Amino acid sequence: MALELTDANFQTTVLDSDKLTVVDFWAEWCGPCRAIGPVIEELAKDYDGKINVGKVNVDHNPNLSVNYGITSIPAILFIKGGQIVDKQIGAVPKSVLDKKIQSHL
Repeated sequence: MALELTDANFQTTVLDSDKLTVVDFWAEWCGPCRAIGPVIEELAKDYDGKINVGKVNVDHNPNLSVNYGITSIPAILFIKGGQIVDKQIGAVPKSVLDKKIQSHL
């Protein structure tokens, strides 16, 4: 199950973690976001214990969207050691995200 990331828990859950974290910026009204949602959940299951996978609702957490310059959703950031190491804008097949994750493990 993907973590629910918020303005309040982002620092401790993502930035302070020593694991790679896949962060999906999304909104309920966004069709492509809903399409990629199940893929994000699958990644959370597939990589359970190896990486963190979370979702940020941009409507509920505007500060994170502004801080990371999110202008299009879905936007998936790959964060490791507090730094963005990769990103993916738009809905893509699971294999694309898998490849990005593998390259940062």
